[in-house]
Amino acid sequence: MTRLERLLPALAALSGTTLRVWRSDGHELRPLVDEAAPPPAPAIDTLVPIPDLEGTWLQVAGGKGNGSKALADVIGAVLGAEKEAVQVAAELSERYEEIDLIYTISEILGHTIRLDEAAHRILKEVATVVRARRATLLVHDPQANVLRAVAARGVELGELDPVEVDDPCSVAARVFREMKIFSYDPSDALTPDPGCAEERGYKGRAFISVPVVYAAPGGPPKPIGVINLTDRLGADAFTAGDRKLVAAIANQIGAAVENARLVELDQGQQRVRREMELAHDLQLKLLPSPLVVAAKADVAARCRSADSVGGDFYNLLSLHGDRIGVMIGDVSSHGFGAALIMALAMAASGIHAETAESPSEALRQMEGSLAEELAHTEMFLSLFYAVIDPAAGRIAFANAGHPHAFLVDGTSGSAQRLEATRPPLGLGVGGEEQSKPWRRREAILALFTDGLVDARNALGERFGEERVLSHVRNLRTHPAREILEAVFTDIAAFTGGAPASDDRTLVLLKA
Repeated sequence: MTRLERLLPALAALSGTTLRVWRSDGHELRPLVDEAAPPPAPAIDTLVPIPDLEGTWLQVAGGKGNGSKALADVIGAVLGAEKEAVQVAAELSERYEEIDLIYTISEILGHTIRLDEAAHRILKEVATVVRARRATLLVHDPQANVLRAVAARGVELGELDPVEVDDPCSVAARVFREMKIFSYDPSDALTPDPGCAEERGYKGRAFISVPVVYAAPGGPPKPIGVINLTDRLGADAFTAGDRKLVAAIANQIGAAVENARLVELDQGQQRVRREMELAHDLQLKLLPSPLVVAAKADVAARCRSADSVGGDFYNLLSLHGDRIGVMIGDVSSHGFGAALIMALAMAASGIHAETAESPSEALRQMEGSLAEELAHTEMFLSLFYAVIDPAAGRIAFANAGHPHAFLVDGTSGSAQRLEATRPPLGLGVGGEEQSKPWRRREAILALFTDGLVDARNALGERFGEERVLSHVRNLRTHPAREILEAVFTDIAAFTGGAPASDDRTLVLLKA
């Protein structure tokens, strides 16, 4: 039931009359409120015209009376309000797509943190509503000072070259520089084309170019990109409503672009940290457990990288018979490059130590395997490799420039340096191995890298070789694990727990 259908009986009861509203369809009068058996149409001169509603009259049974005009005014106001409501509903219906677009974009930006994903979806929605065949979103690259396309519709993204911000002929560049909306309607002779005279490769001539602006809380607005729309379907002109709609969307995108940049930066940092952690875990897994030779010797080993990954490594090999292979290496750098050399050296040592007839031969074969990488990275590798034969009472070793290799006497505690027999791998070839007596269950092989020796305290003093050897000497009757723990506990106290500037590795073997 309409408002008029409810109103007429009420007014009739109040006025003590019978009321009926008639409307002309251009040919005859018809009741505005449907009736099962409508009466014949009255003469127009017996009716009261309803204000502001052409062709509509009020019939008051019994004559016009003094109150007829007032009744007509009330009914006119009601019908006018209904008409306005219908018009508003129609306008809202026409703008539903635009309202829905704004909500859709808010939803996209609220659930998408990757700018490229959001940008493609936004352009699709915007272009559909304003009926543009071609749309692009350009984002400013501050380092190159250009506008780069991050999303496109109606054109391949790869076909779009970056736009120089100071390009005098680019509408997008001008929009970015001036932070103003530019639009062009070719049907309006009074609207100048803001671009240069040369022909653009567009299907249509009309366009909208809107700056994407972001203002941090309390800060001035700054341009961060541009939205371009052209090649409109139907009439080759965008409306004022189109311009307002795109401007509103550009404001939303501005905050999203800035947030995406911050998220991307944070994700990049997190990704690097995860990759470093993964690389560190993988590197540790390359290092063998002392259990590899636990049946033949008492061994303790630890490698602590200065970075998440490093260039120190060790290897333990259970060789034929009772023999044990022990290797320690130190790449001349640390980080990912050194870690690569370390991984290659670990792989090569496992192969060549098993097949080589002597420690010196194993080092020569390893150098051949690593020569290309060492030359390419301009790194070198100090390396010590020993084969201990407890049954024969001998230790044979080859030392490629590794300075911290010692044989500690289990009875006297004296430490004998196992000198270099050749240059580090990557700096030269040659040299023969040496051998020394090995006193079973008394001798201790102590191998460590300069990360331990060169560690400094707050006064700039070095930890030094002697501190390491004193623990080995004083605890020589204790298990290798206890000696290792004493060394690392001491260096942590000495440095105050400060981050290491170089990798720290220690290997202790008693057999």
